[in-house]
Amino acid sequence: MPMPMASSTHLAVLAILLLVPLSTARAVLPSSNDDDGGSAKTAAYTKVCDASRFAAAGLDMSRYRYCDAKLPYGDRVRDLIGWMTVEEKVSNLGDWAAGAPRVGLPPYKWWSEALHGLSSTGPTTKFDDLKKPRLHSGRAAVFNGTVFANVINSAASFNESLWRSIGQAISTEARAMYNLGKGGLTYWSPNINVVRDPRWGRALETPGEDPFVVGRYAVNFVRGMQDVDDAAAGFNGDPLSRPLKTSACCKHYAAYDVDDWYGHTRFKFDARVTERDMVETFQRPFEMCVRDGDASAVMCSYNRVNGIPACADARLLAGTLRRDWGLHGYIVSDCDAVRVMTDNATWLGYTPAEASAASLKAGLDLDCGESWIVQKGKPVMDFLSTYGMAAVRQGKMRESDIDNALVNLYTTLMRLGYFDGMPRYESLDEKDICSEAHRSLALDGARQSMVLLKNLDGLLPLDASKLASVAVRGPHAEAPEKVMDGDYTGPPCRYITPREGISKDVNISQQGGDVTIYMGGINMHIEREGNDREDLLLPKNQTEEILRVAAASPSPIVLVILSGGGIDVSFAQSHPKIGAILWAGYPGGEGGHAIADVIFGRYNPGGRLPLTWFKNKYIHQLPMTSMALRPRPEHGYPGRTYKFYDGPDVLYPFGYGLSYTKFRYELLNKETAVTLAPGRRHCRQLSYKTGSVGPDCPAVDVASHACAETVSFNVSVVNAGKADGANAVLVYTAPPAELAGAPIKQVAAFRRVAVKAGAAETVVFTLNVCKAFGIVEKTAYTVVPSGVSTVIVENGDSSAVSFPVQISFSA
Repeated sequence: MPMPMASSTHLAVLAILLLVPLSTARAVLPSSNDDDGGSAKTAAYTKVCDASRFAAAGLDMSRYRYCDAKLPYGDRVRDLIGWMTVEEKVSNLGDWAAGAPRVGLPPYKWWSEALHGLSSTGPTTKFDDLKKPRLHSGRAAVFNGTVFANVINSAASFNESLWRSIGQAISTEARAMYNLGKGGLTYWSPNINVVRDPRWGRALETPGEDPFVVGRYAVNFVRGMQDVDDAAAGFNGDPLSRPLKTSACCKHYAAYDVDDWYGHTRFKFDARVTERDMVETFQRPFEMCVRDGDASAVMCSYNRVNGIPACADARLLAGTLRRDWGLHGYIVSDCDAVRVMTDNATWLGYTPAEASAASLKAGLDLDCGESWIVQKGKPVMDFLSTYGMAAVRQGKMRESDIDNALVNLYTTLMRLGYFDGMPRYESLDEKDICSEAHRSLALDGARQSMVLLKNLDGLLPLDASKLASVAVRGPHAEAPEKVMDGDYTGPPCRYITPREGISKDVNISQQGGDVTIYMGGINMHIEREGNDREDLLLPKNQTEEILRVAAASPSPIVLVILSGGGIDVSFAQSHPKIGAILWAGYPGGEGGHAIADVIFGRYNPGGRLPLTWFKNKYIHQLPMTSMALRPRPEHGYPGRTYKFYDGPDVLYPFGYGLSYTKFRYELLNKETAVTLAPGRRHCRQLSYKTGSVGPDCPAVDVASHACAETVSFNVSVVNAGKADGANAVLVYTAPPAELAGAPIKQVAAFRRVAVKAGAAETVVFTLNVCKAFGIVEKTAYTVVPSGVSTVIVENGDSSAVSFPVQISFSA
């Protein structure tokens, strides 16, 4: 659409950004994340409040109290905003913030991505170009970053310490890039949307289908990205002054999981969601991210929720995120989500100024605008910075609304050391990117996430010493980086194809061998942001080729699947000539080595599926646009995810995964009864199945109860096989059988434990009763039901042990 004429302030700022030569701009008012690479060992500067930087611009830093490090952040931020004109304020509401050079504030680019490593997506993180070596002659160059396995892979490890370690490694590389003038401090990751439907194209970016697991991933990844070592541990001061290593952002809030399904796009989709499903599924990971992870940012999504755009919903933003959950940070829109309100959703017929005002008043602080580019030689700013002044002039928005947003934004940057520096990280540079430790972590993470789905007669692991050669077939044998790395990625430190990884162990035969490894699956053409899947099948020609290869092979073949979402490989599961199936996800730069390590037995697979793999029949039973989690008998729709689906079309259940050894569980020291003392005023009603009648006090509202009660038990994990291995112990709770509409079961805890062959390890679990046994009733209250609930401890091969827990209430 035509853009309005920029204000004089905008033009002045843009002149600095776009027209001043780089060397001059650096001497005047540089941005800490300029596009150039910086000098050999130092960036343009490491902090805003540098007296020499102010002096070079003809300013006296002592005049500006916002640079007085002895003052609280709140006082400093208010001083900074007080110096700014309303035009300058509005020009800082977009992801490419213009700053206020007149008073010493440089521009800042907010948009960086770090889903599973530093990503080139967005305008901020800039890797050097190997094809243009002259451009980085004489200065530090960074061509690559560590690319970890995709999030759906990492989730399959069910290893919280791994998730945190990955966040820590990424934030270290991010700080190094910042010091070199090649990156920012604010990262819009992780993606913590629950995978409600197996067709969703972005499943690879997420931790799967269980809200609790997704939430625990969020907490650990965010802590890894943000926590400043000892400063984070036991911090008891003002949470708005807690230092941040980098800023993480949980996205996309809320009820977002439709990208483009038969014309239903994320830009126009209205997610019709019950309050029960919002509390139980769509909001729970975000609540954990904010409350337990203390995330410093949340991104609102494109879609509408029950008619209201998520980025203009005051109840979701100002109400839930800030008031109820206590967000200590800022709220950013998905990129161009404010513009979408007028151009796509055409919400309430709003003009651009009205959409801008509605978003800011609802609690939005920052507009990510992908259109912040130069078109035909003229600058085009993001939507909110463009139309914010019109909203003010038309009386649709107060200047104080803008001030509130800037307080949240610049408080975050102060916590990051953007103004004062953060000495503990200022020595990080190119040597800390793609370090051996980070590459080893990427390899280990990829191996931990491999899921063995079938292993007929112990075909795997292969013994390389007994094989003259193997045949490696299939479209992903030489998978390019884009397939193995997935999306939201930068160039990897090194890239190992499956064929390369396997060739380190055995000779690769072009004609055939005693064993054939077929590398199949799908790619970003089929599942990705902006594109949902039409089915759950492999491409037809690939299925036909697998069957031909299996028929021609003298022995059963090994099938390796690359994908994010589940695939219906029923034909392979039941085929006697397909002896093993290994899901490798999108395993990242070290993926070829990880696949080979598992196939040849250097690593015993211990991953478990973080989402249900359905048979393709499932997709014909309900549309992707139906948001309900529970079955809808009136429409013939089955339930969604393992928590509510009880039909016949599951190929591999949530949590499924085999091993090269045999694990069994023994329950020890279990508590089988617990009493809560809430007082009768906190009793809540429950829905019961026909013919069942509840007690006088069926349930307790957890929001009005102290929730200190726990249930403890020990699990002995016995490795009864001949191979060392790791086992992810998944603990579920199932509510009383007489309840109607309750989950079949739900994850309450999990722990990955390594056990030597023939040995046993004891794992201690202590479950908070409210969190582990709580369910969401149709009134949207989270309650603990009275009666007999069940604790179930499941092995990856679907075997399980369980015990009942009697929950009672006293006056």
